[in-house]
Amino acid sequence: MLSMANKNQFGVRRNFLKYLGASLIVACGAVAWFVSETSFHKSSSGGPTGTPLKKYMLPIPKFSSKVMLEEAIAWRRSLREYKEEPITIENLSMLLWAAQGVNEFNYGLRTVPSAGGTYPIDVYVSICDNGVLMEGMEHLPSGSYKYNCKDHSLRLIKTGNVRDALATASLKQDWVSNAVISIVVFATYERTTKVYGERGQRYVHMEDGHVGQNIYLMATALNLGAVVIGAFDDNKVKESLGAEPIEQPLYVIPVSVPKEPYRITEQELSDYYQKVRQSE
Repeated sequence: MLSMANKNQFGVRRNFLKYLGASLIVACGAVAWFVSETSFHKSSSGGPTGTPLKKYMLPIPKFSSKVMLEEAIAWRRSLREYKEEPITIENLSMLLWAAQGVNEFNYGLRTVPSAGGTYPIDVYVSICDNGVLMEGMEHLPSGSYKYNCKDHSLRLIKTGNVRDALATASLKQDWVSNAVISIVVFATYERTTKVYGERGQRYVHMEDGHVGQNIYLMATALNLGAVVIGAFDDNKVKESLGAEPIEQPLYVIPVSVPKEPYRITEQELSDYYQKVRQSE
């Protein structure tokens, strides 16, 4: 038989263990929630800053352009001179959907062909101050973002105006400095080469070309100007946007409202070919 003192001591210990167990459960639950709900972006040195990544859902793509495919192909040009005005969030949505968006719903296939559906491409976008206009005259915060094709969203990677750093990484080309956004196409080669070996690198570059042309054509259909750039410092581009070490930059594509859109007519096209044929 336990004495009264021993019973009281045993009760205190039991209550303490219950309290300790409940506290551990709450603490573990809080940690699990924090890990599941919070992502961290990397600083320029590659370490976590502890700042939660913010996610922005893009407007759902709409098939509302008044430009026919034939016209977009005819009017596609590399345009490097831009007006100092923002593009809309709807236009940014369409550009990113054209680059890597989903257009098949059983397997999540995308708007560009990919060898074996390996999809080695990831798309980032640099946005300057007041570069993208949203509803209510608000602007998307400046910074670098990574596109998520699955739910058509942007995740903020680095805050602030990263355009200057990207322009410096792009050998100080003026069109990067002047564009309100730049779409940057990255490749993780291993996704494709682990299936196709060394030849998979060719397939990655083919896919990159499809992405670039899709962006060109969509920009044309939206009355925007774009130019693809291949001259840049890879490591500085990655650093400026906060890309992953395994991701390799292939294209920097400034996009903005052009000072003068490029346009030709059917008659001009016909006159050109007739003149060439008559001279042969």
